[in-house]
Formats: sequence, C-alpha cells, structure tokens
Amino acid sequence: MDQARTTISKIFNGEPRSYTRFNLTQNMEGENSQVEMKLSSDMGEEVEANGVGENMKQHNGPYYPSKLSHRSPRNICCIVIGILLLFISGYLIGYLSHGGKNNRKDVTCPDTVENIPEIPDAPLFMDWSDIRALLKKTLTASNIKNTLREFSSANHQAGTSGDEQLANNIVEKFKALRMTPWTDEHYVKIVPSSPNNRVLFRGNAVGSTEGFLAYSPARTAEGPALYAHYGRPEDFRRLKDMKINVNGTVVLVRAGKIGFAEKVANAERLKASAVLIYPDLVDYKINYDTALFGHVHLGTGDPYTPGFPSFNHTQFPPARSSGLPNIPAQTITIRQATEIMKKMGGEFSHDWSDGLLRDVDYKLGASGDVITVEVNNVLTEKKIHNVFGVIKGYVDEDQYVLIGAQRDARGSGYATSTVGTSLLVELAKTITNMIKNDGLRPKRSIVFASWSAGEFGHIGATEWLEGYLTSLNMKVVSYINLDGVVSGSESFKASASPLLYDLIESTMKQVSFPGDETKSLHEQFSASNWENSIIEPMGLSDCIYTFQTFTGVPSFSFRFTSSSKQYPYGTLEDTEKNLDLYTFDKTVKLAKAAGEVAGLVALRLVHDHLIRLNVEKYTNIIRNYVSQIRSKVETLQGSGRLPNNLTMLWLLSAQGSYDRAASALVTSIHNSDLGDLEQCRILNGRIMRVDGTLLSPFVSPLENPFRHILLGSGEHTLEALLDHLNAIKEGLESANVDQFRSQFALATWTIQGCANTLAGEVWDLDNQI
Repeated sequence: MDQARTTISKIFNGEPRSYTRFNLTQNMEGENSQVEMKLSSDMGEEVEANGVGENMKQHNGPYYPSKLSHRSPRNICCIVIGILLLFISGYLIGYLSHGGKNNRKDVTCPDTVENIPEIPDAPLFMDWSDIRALLKKTLTASNIKNTLREFSSANHQAGTSGDEQLANNIVEKFKALRMTPWTDEHYVKIVPSSPNNRVLFRGNAVGSTEGFLAYSPARTAEGPALYAHYGRPEDFRRLKDMKINVNGTVVLVRAGKIGFAEKVANAERLKASAVLIYPDLVDYKINYDTALFGHVHLGTGDPYTPGFPSFNHTQFPPARSSGLPNIPAQTITIRQATEIMKKMGGEFSHDWSDGLLRDVDYKLGASGDVITVEVNNVLTEKKIHNVFGVIKGYVDEDQYVLIGAQRDARGSGYATSTVGTSLLVELAKTITNMIKNDGLRPKRSIVFASWSAGEFGHIGATEWLEGYLTSLNMKVVSYINLDGVVSGSESFKASASPLLYDLIESTMKQVSFPGDETKSLHEQFSASNWENSIIEPMGLSDCIYTFQTFTGVPSFSFRFTSSSKQYPYGTLEDTEKNLDLYTFDKTVKLAKAAGEVAGLVALRLVHDHLIRLNVEKYTNIIRNYVSQIRSKVETLQGSGRLPNNLTMLWLLSAQGSYDRAASALVTSIHNSDLGDLEQCRILNGRIMRVDGTLLSPFVSPLENPFRHILLGSGEHTLEALLDHLNAIKEGLESANVDQFRSQFALATWTIQGCANTLAGEVWDLDNQI
C-alpha cells in the first residue's frame, strides 16, 4: 500500500517540494539579486508561516512562483496514462447520463434560445416632445363633450344632495382609474338662500329682491343714496376730491372690476351705512330681472373658523373673521337700479356717466334720496366634501403638483364649475391612460382635487389647506386652478406666481388656438410685451390667491374670456346655452385647449429632473419696490417728515442678497449634473421654498392669512409700505412713523430670510450673500 500511495503521489505531484534561487538582475553595487521561489500550491500559507518580512529584508527582488520541469520518462508515461483514464471515465459518465433521458417524462421548455422573444430596454422617462404630442392626441374634444354632459347639473349648491352626488361620481371615476380616491369632510356655515331681503327708495319698496350676498350682517340700515361708480379706492378718492362725505350714506356701485367683498370693505372704511351692488348694461349682457349672488367676506374659507380648519371635532371657541363686514350689503337687478337711479338728484359726474341704464343720468345723489336696505340672511351649517385622487410619481413620490376645480354652484353654474370639473376628470383619465398605454413615467406625483363651497369664498379648498398646512409645506410643487377657464374666446388672461411666468409663456407657444390651428395661443393673444398682455394681478375671488399668499405654493390660473362683456358668473344665466353664445359655439374646443394648457404645465413640472420655476423673476419685482420706497423715504427725509436716522442700507442689502442668491443658484444649476437625482432634489428644495419664505413670519395667520409680502394683503406687504409713506406725506391720521419703521424692519428681514434660504445650507451662507 505504501508503494502504491507513493506512485500515485509522484504521478500527480511530481518531484518533492523544493525552493530554488536564481539571479534576476544586478543591483547598482554589482551584487546579484537572489529571489527565493516556492513551488508548491500552498505557497501562501508557508510564506505566512515562515515570515515574509524577514525574507524581503534579505532579498531585494520580488518573488515569482516557478515550477521545475525536471521529470523522468517513466513519470511522463504515468501522467499520460492517468489523463487517458480520466477522459474515459468522463466519457462513460456522460454517455450514461444522456442515455437516461429516454426513460424520463417530457418537460415543456423552449427548444432554442432564439424562440424566447427579446424585449428591448425602454427608457424610463419619455422625451418631452413625445409627451406633448401624446397629450394633444389623447385629450380629445369628443371625450370632453361627453364628460361635460355627464357632469352637467341644474342644482349642485354646496352641501346639497346634488353636490354630494357629483362628489360620489368623481370618486367612482377615480376608483375606476385606480387613483386611490379619498375624501375629507368639513362642517361650515353658509347662507344657502335669503328670500326676504328688501330695498326701499324714499319709503317705497323697489321691485323684487331675489339676489343676496352671503355673510352680510342681518340688519336694516338707511341713508342718502351716493353713487360711487365701481366702489374702488380710486373712486372713493374721487368723491373725497369733490368734497363729498361718504359717512352715513347708502353707497350704490356697479358690479365688476373688483370683488363684492372689496367694494363693501372700501365703503365701510369710510363709514357708509350700507352698500347696494347692481350690474350695469355697459358691463353685462343679461336680463333686466336677473339677480346677482355672491358673498362679502373679505377673506377665504369659513369665516367662523378663521385660520383653523372646520372639522367637526374642532374644539376652538366661537370665532369671527376680521374680514366680515359690519354693514349690510345687497345686490339689486338692472330694473331695480334703473328705478332708483333715474330719480336721484345731486351732482353730475361726466367720468362716471358711461353706463347704459335707460333714462339714467348717473347723478351722485341728493340728501333726500333716502334708501333703506333690509337684510335677513340666515346662517346654516352644512357638511361638505372635498374629493381627491392621486397619480403617484416614480422618483419623488412625496412631491406633487395639485390640480383643482370647484364643484358646486348655484343653479347650472356651467362655466363656474361644470367645465372645470369635467376637465379635472378628463385630465386624470388622459394622464392615467398615458401611463398605462404609452409608457409615461412622471417623476413626481399629481393630485387631483374637487372642492366644494367655492361659491362662498373657496371654503372647501381653504379649510383643507388650514387642516393640512404643516404637512403641505415643501410638498406641493404648484397649484393649477381650473375654475372658470372658459368664459369667452376673444382674449386669454392668466394669474400666477412670477416663478411660473416662463413656463406659462413656453406652454402658450405649444398649444394651438382653437379658432385657427395654424397659430399658437402665444401668437394669437400676446402682443409685444407678453406679461403686460396676458398676466393680470391675483384677486381675492381667485382660488389660487389662498394657495399663493396663505401657503406660499406657486400657483397658476387662466381663462379664455370675452374682451367686451363680463360673463354672468353668480347668476342663473350661467348655462351651457349662454356659454356657447359667449364662445361662438367653441366651448368644447376652448375646453380642450384649456386642458392642454393645464396638462402641459402640470406634466412639465412632474417630468423634468429640475423643477421649472425661475427664481430670478422676483429679482426685478423686489428691486422695483425697493427703488420706490427709497425714493419716497429720501423725499420725506428731505421735508423733515421722516427722521434722518432711518437708513435704507439694510433693505438695499437684503435686495442685493436676493439678487446674488438667485444668480448663484442659476450658476449652480448650470454647473450641476442634472442627471444626478440627489443633486436635483437638493436644488429643487431650494427652488420650492422661495414663495414660502416670502410669507412674513411676523404676521399671525389668524389675524391676516395672506402673508406674502409681494402678492398678499395687509400692513406687512411692500405695497402697504408705499401706501404708508403716502399717508405720511399727506399727513393722514392713519400715518404713524414708529409703526412704519417697524413694518419696514420686518419686511427687510423677510426678504433677507428668503435670500438666505435660496442661498443654500447655513454653512454656505458666510460671505456668500
């Protein structure tokens, strides 16, 4: 056995293990460099055991493994025989294995690799040009027409069964699209009707008063009539210049130009006793007996839960919004206004005589023209529902664009709510189908929201914002509003955060004008100055005002509208038939174009790695305000009305900080790898915070929710600083130098805080801005 074991060992291992040394090269001193070689396969273990360190000290050259080739003919023969034996053994094993297959059951499998179809790797994200073409193709006029018919309703006022039925229909639509729908409910106070209001002129009742203004106090007031044109601040200044006192009068104003609530607030500020609002034929093309409906809350949301949500379990004590009026207000018809105004005396105003009431000279009124206004509004608590659905993003799921539309209306409300609600559903369906059938992969999510109680001051939307404000911070990329997107065809208007201006303009270049497919919306409606032609200031009556100035979310609303007559919003004449008249029977085509505008803006914001918000747009706005403030301050210091120790240095420094921070961010974007998702997320975080950091942190949302210092309202805004400087110049009672200095300082720090946030992390701020 020992001899056999030795023979086998020699066959496979050859000679015994040994070392050899050989000369590799000569060193510089002429000595031979020796290298010790290990021939066995377990060289590593022995080297470790024998101490490589010592060996390396003795030998300067590197180690190379080598194998001796000294073998005898007998050994070679043994090796050949061994190899042959191994080969024969392998062949026999393979043959037996192959032969055994005949005894096995057949198994279904592909015969060859070629029979398996190869699926090419598709790009995760589509090109923008493909998305744009796909949206235009998928969002069809026929589908929109069918949805308009489905959601048309004669009665869906907030909190009614008709409103709830529409909400349920939307939930079912979102379920069918697998959009994980959910609802939230609020208990709010509204004025659903008020049939017993009256207006008397010189002691006699004037016609039938069917319209009403929600949130007007229920009381009776009287006083001499005073015609005040549209009830704007400049109109009341005109009366002041004419030495006419507003105190104690019943102010009669036209509808339009500004909201009902603003008209009433302007009159109350000058101690008027009541306000009457009528539609003039120069502005409206409606019947003589058509009633107007609206509200007079100078704010949004439920005015009896100001600044906090109206959930049923809310334990706040009874509260009242500071935006509620203390004087009664009432709407009257064209016929009622004509009957009153043709009998009024007083001075004649040439500038305000452009109205079209028959036999009316538009006199300002005399002391004997006494009007009595009796309002009997009754508040009613109603449960309302908001409906939501979501299309989740594939990268940044926690960031989303919000698209919303008002669902409720008094009467048909075709332009007010039906068109917007139908587009909301159709956009959800279109984008879902693009994902399912065409490979669209949005990076961020899109949330679709159907709001209730929009007729009473965007209550549903505002209450939701108040309830989820903390979780919405840094989540919502933008809000796109679909309310009233079609009310005519002669012009195109938009309101938005300046951050969105560039995106809106580029979108208008990509959507065809329904009246002439060879032209884009930009070519049809934009003059030499795009912003002056298209952009108009945000109004309190627009839902985006709350999103923009209360939450700091960059927001966008737009509309195709008439350039001659105002559409009869807030009347029972808001019907499909009348909307077709205002659009020259292009309602569906205009709705499709509106859907493309909203869809392209939303998809662009969820498609690109870098969110398309231009932070440099605020640079000129801030600079213009600061320039005006500086000019007025220096003038008042020269006249001694402001102290010389009031310096502009820090406001100028804050303005410069924003300029540099915005410019530095743009430079960082150009120098960044936009394919790096984490880098884009960091940059997007800085971009998304801009509007939010322009909300004054020094103002309580309970006292003034519209805290945006550039777009909001209140004493904290830069516009209010200019007004205060004018008051100081004119020596008005409202002027207070110490109060101005406080407002001035807080506005300065708000701008500086925005610049700091835009600049980046705290360790990047030193000497950067």
